Amino acid sequence: MSSNDTNATNLTTPIQTAGSILLAATPIGDTDDASPRLVRALQEADLIGAEDTRKLLALCGRLGIRISAKVIALHEHNENEKAQRLIEAAEAGLRVMVVSDAGMPTVSDPGFRVASTAAAQQIKVSALPGPSAVLTALAVSGLPSDRFCFDGFIPRKGSDRRKFLENLQAEPRTIILFDSPKRVHETLTDMAEIFGAQRPAALCRELTKTYEEIIRGSVSELAEATSGEVRGEITLVIGGAPKASADPADHVAAVLALADEGMRLKDAAAQVAEATGVRKNDLYRAALAAK
Repeated sequence: MSSNDTNATNLTTPIQTAGSILLAATPIGDTDDASPRLVRALQEADLIGAEDTRKLLALCGRLGIRISAKVIALHEHNENEKAQRLIEAAEAGLRVMVVSDAGMPTVSDPGFRVASTAAAQQIKVSALPGPSAVLTALAVSGLPSDRFCFDGFIPRKGSDRRKFLENLQAEPRTIILFDSPKRVHETLTDMAEIFGAQRPAALCRELTKTYEEIIRGSVSELAEATSGEVRGEITLVIGGAPKASADPADHVAAVLALADEGMRLKDAAAQVAEATGVRKNDLYRAALAAK
């Protein structure tokens, strides 16, 4: 080992400093993805806030470890109440750990309130990296990974879902989303209508588990592939919106369509310009010439 290596393998040095909060990633499917650091941190913690205490204890059982920490439930319905208890424990010098059922806390999981409040109160907050459905899905999707955004869970209700997707329609970056297997067919059907049937996508199901499945294709092809029963945890990766043409003539029809609906031509040109990046005045002149 070179002199530049850290003391990460020094088993006498605690993973977590006293009086701090540790956000720890847990396996998203395969227990063997649990790192040695996670195992040690679980054994060293004084207090653990877990999304589901039963699932944490089951994980410890599969890892073959016993924990001495007090474990309390920390989920979306009680985080505001429990966050202060965890923070006060850290202030008292305890090693406080936060874990979700799978993946990294705070990423569409509990932990944000704890982390943000602790940081505001100058309490040390650190992370123990590990499995992530977001990054795993992005890596295997075959879609551009240089720029991407994660927008969490897709809304349950149809009207809310469509509005949510409409707000992402022009997003140029690769989009990563979580969805329910019960609703994913309807989601992809809406995407085909809102994003365009040929928008590239990948459906990642049961990542790292025995029945892991990656389906790649257009959103319309994925909608067809999910028309039957779908099971398991779903992560969707959607290609970003194609770059809009800079030629005003390519967008005149959109301006005139808005004008036909009663919008002033200048306002219609402004709206289309904002969506496409084409200069408003150029669009307005092109639309005038086409009338």
